[in-house]
Amino acid sequence: MNRFQSLLAIGMLAVTASQASTPAKNDTKATDWYPVTVENRPFVRWWWLGSAVDPEGLTFNIEEFAKKGLGGVEITPIYGVKGNEANDISYLSPKWMEMLGHTIAEGNRLGLQIDMNNGTGWPFGGPEVTTDYSARKRVVESWTVAPGKKITDRIAPKDAKQRPVATLQAIIACNGDKRLDITSKLRKDSILSWKAPKGNGDWTVYALFSGRTFQKVKRAAPGGEGLVVNHYDSTAINHYLDRFDRAFKSSGCPIPDTFFNDSYEVYGSDWADNMLDEFYSDHGYRLEMYLPEFLDNKNHDDLRSRLVRDYRATLARMLRDNFTEVWMARAHRNGARIRNQSHGSPANIIDLYAAVDIPECESFGQTDFSIPGLNQDGPTRPSDADPAVLKFASSAAHLTGKRLTSAETLTWLTEHFRTSLSRCKPELDQMFCSGVNHVYFHGAPYSPKGAKFPGWMFYASINMSPTNSIWQDADSLFGYVARCQSFLSAGVPDNDFLLYFPIEEIWQRQGGNPYLMFDIHKMHQRMPDIKRAIAEIIKAGYDADYISDELLNAIEVSADGRIKAKGGANYGAIIVPPARFIQPATLNRLLTLAKEGASVLFIGCLPSDVPGLSKMQERRDSLKRLTAELPSITGKATATSYGKGRIITAPDFSGALLLTGIKPESMRLDNGLSMIRRRNESGGHNYFISLLENRPLDGWVTLTNPATAVEIFDPVSGRRGLAQTRKSASGETQLRLQLEPGESLLLKSFPTAVSGAPQWAYVEAKGQPMTIDKGWSVSFPKTEPAIPGTFATDTLTQWCNIPVADAAVCLGTGRYTVEFVIENPSIADDWLLDLGDVRESADIRVNGQPAGKVWSVPFTLRIGHLLRPGVNTLEIDVTNLQANRIADYERRGVNWRIFKDANIASVTNAKKFSFGEWPAIPSGLNSKVTLTPLTLSK
Repeated sequence: MNRFQSLLAIGMLAVTASQASTPAKNDTKATDWYPVTVENRPFVRWWWLGSAVDPEGLTFNIEEFAKKGLGGVEITPIYGVKGNEANDISYLSPKWMEMLGHTIAEGNRLGLQIDMNNGTGWPFGGPEVTTDYSARKRVVESWTVAPGKKITDRIAPKDAKQRPVATLQAIIACNGDKRLDITSKLRKDSILSWKAPKGNGDWTVYALFSGRTFQKVKRAAPGGEGLVVNHYDSTAINHYLDRFDRAFKSSGCPIPDTFFNDSYEVYGSDWADNMLDEFYSDHGYRLEMYLPEFLDNKNHDDLRSRLVRDYRATLARMLRDNFTEVWMARAHRNGARIRNQSHGSPANIIDLYAAVDIPECESFGQTDFSIPGLNQDGPTRPSDADPAVLKFASSAAHLTGKRLTSAETLTWLTEHFRTSLSRCKPELDQMFCSGVNHVYFHGAPYSPKGAKFPGWMFYASINMSPTNSIWQDADSLFGYVARCQSFLSAGVPDNDFLLYFPIEEIWQRQGGNPYLMFDIHKMHQRMPDIKRAIAEIIKAGYDADYISDELLNAIEVSADGRIKAKGGANYGAIIVPPARFIQPATLNRLLTLAKEGASVLFIGCLPSDVPGLSKMQERRDSLKRLTAELPSITGKATATSYGKGRIITAPDFSGALLLTGIKPESMRLDNGLSMIRRRNESGGHNYFISLLENRPLDGWVTLTNPATAVEIFDPVSGRRGLAQTRKSASGETQLRLQLEPGESLLLKSFPTAVSGAPQWAYVEAKGQPMTIDKGWSVSFPKTEPAIPGTFATDTLTQWCNIPVADAAVCLGTGRYTVEFVIENPSIADDWLLDLGDVRESADIRVNGQPAGKVWSVPFTLRIGHLLRPGVNTLEIDVTNLQANRIADYERRGVNWRIFKDANIASVTNAKKFSFGEWPAIPSGLNSKVTLTPLTLSK
């Protein structure tokens, strides 16, 4: 049963309009759409293949970006195109800087922001990174020495590549609990001369070196090839960044708005030359004296877990101090911001995100939505865009008062050539609900003007660029994103709770390799309990931001017990998930906040031990004194007064959250809506809501926060209007909503009555739909290959079923034209055109007038204002995907795979893969087209 049938069945809902006790305020500015700024528009990562760009091509691409509605680009050079080497430009060379300067000038002319990667490909590195400045790794060799025997071996790494570059850190002899530092026994000729003491058992001699990973920049561009830089060494980082300062100074090129760093994919870089000294400075004991335990990846007993935790903490601090902070200071010195993807780092990524100007998360793969009519294209990879992962970046932004949370968006969403605009929308909606408000599409490979199909390509990109057929109607998607982001960057965040992120629990408990990266693809392994915690909080109707040990020191408690963060965000309580390990300082801070009036929740268990080995007993005593003040956890949720605040203990989340007294959002809890809420400048709230599951909504929903008026904004159509509202029996504000699966809306609530806005029009079917099933003609005004002629049909079907040469393999736009009769359009308030199954987007004209585009589920459009009595003409231009054309290329042996390094591959990592094996996918209109008369109520 669709929306209109259900409305016919239940009749119109009774409406009790809310009346304000104060006169209505005529404020058209407050009730209008927010002005769209450059940063509200979506941006795109712009891959420069081989940096083989020229002024004509740059201007062409940038003008296309601006014309379609993008707000900016991030330039990331990568590997080049085969046979085009003569046009490659070396990274940061005078000519490259000239091209960058041209790009910035054109961006200024067209109103586009220009950002750039501080490297090529990823991670940071390049030709100026010698082995002295390159990424380090731990190298250990060992010898067995019998009691009373002498060793006179040359101490060097067995790996011939490591010998010239590895630096000896220590030589330790071990026999059970006996540990001897025998580094001083090494002669100048690198021969160890040492006699093992007599006694029981053999001795093991360990030689610890700081070696090199020899990792090179992945997907490097010409002039960017080389070793990855040592991220734990500020000298190496400054040396690396000096190259950029020289290039900008010598060229006179303007500085981009923002410098960017891709996700931390520095594999195996688990060491630094000064690691042992830094470790001792942090923890007060020598790590090298525990080498047997530290190196035993198969064992993770209490001692080893503490050693590993301390090592991970030191590595994390060094990464932030020597890379993140140094890089940001250098950018700020030049008047630029930095945008950083912290995921992947061997650190508490919340703190790394909090340290930068624009935190950036990432979506990768495809979510399995249950939205009817949404093409779940496969095979693909499951999406990594889980709210529990995305929230690291947005939480850091919310807690530190940063306005933007960026996202590398839609990376490898589907197989190449199969990404539709409609498939992009729910993935974007899911990210918006997790706090993202600054989308960067991944990505747009630069193609010269006039490049042959399929243009220049990048293997993991959705190709949001003029060479892709989805570009035809991409302006509709871009406008949607801009409208949403204008709302999602206004006001301040308004999530319900802070969820303590138990990094100590993760560092201490996870065994195996001490080098622990928070890889976006492995978060289910790193933090399964936390992913479940976020899911439980959302399931209960709430939302939360993460908070780290460090950020606990940056919050305050207001007189009413709310927890205030920098920038205006405030929260109702702090939740401590089940965690055995916690630092006494952290627990003390939590209790201090409770004494000052906050509510602090402990779920599942109370902390019972300290992490790490340093001063363990002293810290255990401190923790014991603190935990003695906590009430025990019983079989039910319990609230206990503590100072001005409360300690709430509970065996599970649901009971504890209810005891806070904070009301859940029923839209999320009862109506299945995905959503996020912000406090707005009018004293009310902004909501983004999206229906991402198969349960249509038509009825009244309750707002947690009271409101006198609520305005509805449709970010797809641009319509807006004041909602029908009423008070529930308990005095809560309710508003009427209509949403089909796949749809989304923006809401703005006001504490007082407003005027100057239209009323929102609710729809009801006025009679049965009229099927337009006769007299269609189909032509192909813009396809490759060209298809001449016009074809008559009464059955709308996919192009591959049309008995016309090349229809099954063409790429482009097909035009459907039909005449239909409506004797008296005015019998209805409006008419809804439903195109059914559209592959993949459509531009509609009615009686020669533009009616709009449909590009997302459901594929419907209101066209009543364009209808006239009698005969009407409907034209529908449908643009398909590139999949059938590229499959035909592959079958015919056309050589289009001209890209170096990583050529076009399968998202499934299939070793043998040919696009030619694809069956034809549907194109065009593939179901009935209907017109439904509507009654509008306000």
